[in-house]
Amino acid sequence: MLASGTGLAAELTVHAGESIAAAIAQAAPGDTIRIEKGYYRERLLIDKPLTLIGIDRPTISGDFKGDTIRVTAEDVTINGLIVRDSGDSLEDQNSGIFIRPHAHRAIIRNCDLTYNLFGIYIQTVKKVEIRNNVITGKRNYKSPRRGNGIQLYNSEEAQIIGNNISFVRDGIYVDVSHHAVFRNNRIHHVRYGTHYMNSNNNTWEGNDSYHNRGGLALMMTRNQVVRNNRAWGNSDHGIMLRTIQDSVIEGNIVAGNERGFFIYDAEYNTLRDNLVVDNTVGIHLAAGSYRNRAEGNDFISNRTQIKYVASGDVIWGADRGNYWSNYVGWDRNGDGIGDVRYEANDLVDRLSWQHPMMKLLLASPAVQTLRLVSQQFPLLRAPSVVDPKPHMQPHKSDWSQWRGRYFNYAN
Repeated sequence: MLASGTGLAAELTVHAGESIAAAIAQAAPGDTIRIEKGYYRERLLIDKPLTLIGIDRPTISGDFKGDTIRVTAEDVTINGLIVRDSGDSLEDQNSGIFIRPHAHRAIIRNCDLTYNLFGIYIQTVKKVEIRNNVITGKRNYKSPRRGNGIQLYNSEEAQIIGNNISFVRDGIYVDVSHHAVFRNNRIHHVRYGTHYMNSNNNTWEGNDSYHNRGGLALMMTRNQVVRNNRAWGNSDHGIMLRTIQDSVIEGNIVAGNERGFFIYDAEYNTLRDNLVVDNTVGIHLAAGSYRNRAEGNDFISNRTQIKYVASGDVIWGADRGNYWSNYVGWDRNGDGIGDVRYEANDLVDRLSWQHPMMKLLLASPAVQTLRLVSQQFPLLRAPSVVDPKPHMQPHKSDWSQWRGRYFNYAN
């Protein structure tokens, strides 16, 4: 090991064949350890503020025991390493990198975490930053035996940005963690792209979640901003909003899923400017999801636009309306707003649920006439999502590029 530097902070270099653990023991708080390219079979405990920098992506293997790297000190930075081969105890949450309680302000950047049970486990810390990492799990394990890509528990102000996560159980698992930002992550080939519970005041923005069972699952939470995410080709739902209040869901693209949005026990939320296209069910609305505002959304070519069963109508689009590709009304004054309100779950929708082959005839004049007749006779209609200002044209002109994005993945 070579050491250089002046003042309080020094720089140490570890060459291939030498011990990183020995360099950590030798280093003083605030030092930088440069690790040259090589294969290092050792488990590391970082118990003082240090910066570890990989030169030409050295590999650190935990030899399939415990955590490969465990961080217990504040102000630790790990940059540019390949971290692999943790143990496989779910009870002990064996991880590629385990950030232990009170290891505040840890930074993990530009690392490859591969064949670990949990990629990065973060527990009871503030202001952690996880940025631009590639995380893949033990892909030969069945889903219940894997850990999660990033697990965040009881933490504040995390920054989870620009990571690529695959072949773990859940991509990002969040519990009791607040005031965090999750931005520009790509999550695929997992159970839930994001599994998120009991956490408030967070931002989800610009994330891609595809080829999973479920895309983004937000449960038992409030005050979320869910903006400009893309959830497509998931075999169950694109975005789940379950027991969520006082949140804004805007500008998202939800395409080619079994259910685009699954909204369950959700109140006082705003859904605006989302594109919901080519899902089996566009919106599944259930369990008293009332008092939500839905404006400026496009619902296009979903086999069933809305699946909704309740005792009364829900009004969407009262201010500026939404676009529904199966709307059959007219616009006599040319203002772009239909003269007849849109009603989901009308007689035609219910018949198509009971007799799926009827969907082959949905564009026929006879079926469209039946839909218009059912609107004139209230005894024939069931409670529905009603839009009094349906748009004649979609808000997003590039919607067609999102058609056909299916993937049946049994993970």
